[in-house]
Amino acid sequence: MNSLSGKVAIVTGAGQGIGKALALFLAKEGAKVIVNDLGTNENGDIKLADAVTQEIKEAGGEATANYNNVAGFNESQKIVEQAINNYGKIDVLVNNAGIVRDRILFKMSESEWDSVIAVSLKGSFNMTRAAAEHFKAQNSGRVINFTSTTGLIGNVGQANYAAAKAGVVGLTRSTALDMARFNVTANVIAPFAWSRMSDSIPADTEDGRRRRAIAQMMTADHIAPLVAYLASDLAGHVSGQIFCVRGKEIMLFSQPRPIKTAINLQGWTVENIDASLMDWFKGGLTQMDTSPSVFSYKPVV
Repeated sequence: MNSLSGKVAIVTGAGQGIGKALALFLAKEGAKVIVNDLGTNENGDIKLADAVTQEIKEAGGEATANYNNVAGFNESQKIVEQAINNYGKIDVLVNNAGIVRDRILFKMSESEWDSVIAVSLKGSFNMTRAAAEHFKAQNSGRVINFTSTTGLIGNVGQANYAAAKAGVVGLTRSTALDMARFNVTANVIAPFAWSRMSDSIPADTEDGRRRRAIAQMMTADHIAPLVAYLASDLAGHVSGQIFCVRGKEIMLFSQPRPIKTAINLQGWTVENIDASLMDWFKGGLTQMDTSPSVFSYKPVV
């Protein structure tokens, strides 16, 4: 039996790239899928959600297209309502929708900041909030969010995206804690795969071309099995975790916890912080790495 038989799933940003691969795979595993996406094809005459929905149906699955904007609180409610109206329930929420508006911090506009936060972070909250009431009522549910190593580690020129994706990690942890009593799990994945957003990597430098070449080696298909597992009944004991998928490599990330502590019974001053505390802490200070520098090696594909 397929791992998601009888389940109803919503996948946001499912018109292409990672979201499309997830929607197709969840449907293959037996889920009925709400395919959410705002976009159209390059000619503007075919809605991407329609095309993915049709592909699922042609493969023998069940799916319904949705065009609401996750950045809107009320529109997000309508996405969940569509799942309830069409299929009677919602079991799985995959918050994949996101955008990038890359710009170095001192040149970033307010609109570039707001738009990325609205889709990636607020959109994930909107959708989770809309689904949470139904999960609570039925005493079950799965939330799978998407972060980025830009938010977990850092990157240049992506303050908006990093803040949004780091916020998604905090949202995931809070969701896991708030909803645990209702048998609802929440986990987050940092994906590596070539997508529309990856196309923003600049190709005008040797480093940029190398990064693009590495990204193009990885496909969204590698991410889908972990999503399906976390969406299934098999993963009821897994919640509040940060995973990363890079080709055929799946990683479990650590989460912030104190690593060193110092006490001064006379109290801290600027001088003794400089003279003793920083000397004690220096071996534990995190390096100023970027995601590309940490993951510079070729992926296993």
